[in-house]
Amino acid sequence: MDYYKILGINKGASEDEIKKAFRKLAHKYHPDKKGGNEQKFKEINEAYSILSDKGKREQYDRFGRAFDGGGGSREGAGPFEGFGFGFDPSAFSDFSDMGDIFDAFFEGLGVRQKRRAYHRGSDIEIVVEISLEESFRGAEKEIKYRAGAGCEKCEGKGHDIKAGLEKCVACGGKGEIKEVRKTFFGGFTQIKDCKECRGLGEIPKRICVSCGGLGKIIAERQLKIKILPGVSDGQVIKIQGVGEAGERGAEAGDLYAVIRIKPHQVFRRQENNLIINKEVNLIDILLAKKIGIPTIGGNKLSVEIPADFSLRNNLKIAKEGMPILGSFGRGDLIVELEIKTPKNLSIKAKKILEDLEKELD
Repeated sequence: MDYYKILGINKGASEDEIKKAFRKLAHKYHPDKKGGNEQKFKEINEAYSILSDKGKREQYDRFGRAFDGGGGSREGAGPFEGFGFGFDPSAFSDFSDMGDIFDAFFEGLGVRQKRRAYHRGSDIEIVVEISLEESFRGAEKEIKYRAGAGCEKCEGKGHDIKAGLEKCVACGGKGEIKEVRKTFFGGFTQIKDCKECRGLGEIPKRICVSCGGLGKIIAERQLKIKILPGVSDGQVIKIQGVGEAGERGAEAGDLYAVIRIKPHQVFRRQENNLIINKEVNLIDILLAKKIGIPTIGGNKLSVEIPADFSLRNNLKIAKEGMPILGSFGRGDLIVELEIKTPKNLSIKAKKILEDLEKELD
């Protein structure tokens, strides 16, 4: 493992350059940050623990490794030297909360997490059943569901508005408290959101009795949703802000309506095409008679089967299928022909067919 390459420095790099490279990379690859990489973070830490120690660095430069078996930092220094943290080997017994440890570490670098506010409302998913005709034409459906709605008495605030708020005693109105912890990195002083006021610095003087301080109550809600022509089975329609109400006036969740199209007695849908099974009389085909084909729009087409058409194939009627969502196009109507032969033939009919057979030969 090339420790210089890991830190992105050359072999002649000074102590300040090593420290600066470590800080930059540790900040970039912290596992709890977007784009972070836990394995990379460990490699950076290991590289720094060797190259920041003069003796270990000399051994590494000569032999490609350090031989004291420590694998960690020199006494009193360590990979976190200069960050304001002491290193206490006895603290290695505490592995309880890596997330808090890394948060505290990066607070030491000046990276402060955003204060926690009240919880956003949960998203809600409901199933909306429609017919194939409604999917074809589009529809407006009225739906009802039970969910947390903003409490009218306190206007969703969770407390008596007239009584107002007062400064949180637990944190002195700061919204945060200091917490000292011993970890395997040593002693950390961590700034955390106050649990009493949840980081806001204020608490209600009088809780709303109707909602118990949550700012929402369970109620039946009613909503109309617009379904566009061509919507397919399983498609999800998102309606923003009409899900579960947020806690004490926080943002409401969203509603996700999952479309389910009921089976149709005549048509089957295949993407934007419709498939219909049609029984036709062999005699009608031979006599080139037109056959009636129903459409999803309620019309009836009169279709003549071409003289050279192979009855093993399906008949396609262009642009008589489902609307293509978001465009003016339409799919096709696919007709699966099922040939019906007469059960009993009279002598006269048999003679006609025999004469026809000779004519075809």
